[in-house]
Amino acid sequence: MPVSTALAKDPAVTGPLGGLALSSVRAASPMMIVRAIRWYRDLARLGLHLPFFMVHDFGLLYAAPKEQLEIGPRPGQEALLARTPRAVDLATVHRQIVAEVSQSEASTRARTMRLSDDLVVVILARVLGSLVQRAQSKPPYPASIPLDPEMVRDLDPQLPQLYASMQRSWELNALDALGRARLHVLTLADALDLDTLRLLGMLGPESTAAGALAHVDLLAALSSPAANDIVNFSLELLPSVLETHRQKSTGTHAVHGYAGMGTKGSLDSLVLTELAWDPDEFARRMIENEMLFYTREQAPDEARRLHYLLIDASASMRGDRQVFARGLAIALGKKLQLSGEEVWMRFFDSRLYDVQRARPGQLPAAYLLGFKGERGRNPARVFAQLATEIALLRAREQRDPVVHLITHAALHVPRQLVQEVRRQAHLFGVFILPSGGVLDLEYLDLLEGHAVVDNATLQQRNARAAAATKIVDDAAKLTEHLAGPVSQAPRSLRTDEGVPPSLRPGRGSIPPSMR
Repeated sequence: MPVSTALAKDPAVTGPLGGLALSSVRAASPMMIVRAIRWYRDLARLGLHLPFFMVHDFGLLYAAPKEQLEIGPRPGQEALLARTPRAVDLATVHRQIVAEVSQSEASTRARTMRLSDDLVVVILARVLGSLVQRAQSKPPYPASIPLDPEMVRDLDPQLPQLYASMQRSWELNALDALGRARLHVLTLADALDLDTLRLLGMLGPESTAAGALAHVDLLAALSSPAANDIVNFSLELLPSVLETHRQKSTGTHAVHGYAGMGTKGSLDSLVLTELAWDPDEFARRMIENEMLFYTREQAPDEARRLHYLLIDASASMRGDRQVFARGLAIALGKKLQLSGEEVWMRFFDSRLYDVQRARPGQLPAAYLLGFKGERGRNPARVFAQLATEIALLRAREQRDPVVHLITHAALHVPRQLVQEVRRQAHLFGVFILPSGGVLDLEYLDLLEGHAVVDNATLQQRNARAAAATKIVDDAAKLTEHLAGPVSQAPRSLRTDEGVPPSLRPGRGSIPPSMR
């Protein structure tokens, strides 16, 4: 179906589609062009308005299997560009660079990951973003092409007409910039952190509805030098975490299979042996609710409990402590989420930053990887703000918060502020010791449990992973016992594995409930 007459007069349509005459990649499915249109529009929202054919060609190298791609000039391309020798040379250079990127290890591995559109957009921004400034020219049309599958059907025969409908100096300038930045583009393409892409893929799509702001977080995660260490640590922990299964409960609705027996249900679920009672006993059992029914498997009701992961992002958490804290937060958040819990995540330094709510099946991993805190350190202010916000949360939503604090061992907070938070929420701590440090905080007896990780543990890969895994498992087990009010929660979480005996708090400094 040809492009409609109305759309054919719109430069925002004829510009991008006509530029495909310069393309060097063809997909087996023409509908891949529709995915490329989304990449093109999302890049423009990030401030990167690139020629559509570039977005299309490089995006397909990361999004489509190699056997579904054909690299080479489009039919009739040479005859169409013959009138402009400069265009022929630039298209040849473009095709050579595309072929080199397609053979890179990053491109080959990315094709097997089935990347989401949002991750492809971030890869393109990382690899091609510098061309926007190098081209030194403004696009003659906006990036507002509609997402219409019918518009790109049978497009190849229309390309000569669409290409000739307007001047192509902007596209040619972009090709010239690509040729001059060839080594830079190839280096960025080879340097992509595929482990980060793998982790983000495992934790679910990041920005299905969040738009350009989520793309910024993803781009920051790929650009952060420290992110790779956090990703590698997270990948060590996640295999055991992903084995978590959400617990089931029993109900009476006719869904799923039978799970047990109960005293409520419909007539068709009645245990047949109940019919053996004489009429008087049958009536008595029914009146006194003693009849037995088969119950069916169902998911538990939405928990009123809320897990609040509070992560220290101050300067004292740089290096190995930052890697451990953020990797632990990702693993713990995923563990709790798979157990059916609701998880919120939040960074703090001298103040509390915005809450990141984990949606079902997804974690804000890109935000955790790329966040930078640069506002000093003020624990008293943080806990005062936390106490106020938890009080509002309990008043407005009737939630039962569980605060998991991941921080440096020198987090000195006034005891009365910790008491105020503890009065309204379950409070657990993970404290990371500095080299040669000891844990000496006046409010430890107020916590329902705490774990300690020393500097020697952080330096050993296996010990570090073992300590984090135990913290995650203990926190998940403890969650099963937090069904009562805040004041009734057990105080049983301590993780001293990997901590030398000389650094462990003595029994005399721990109340009986913590032993």
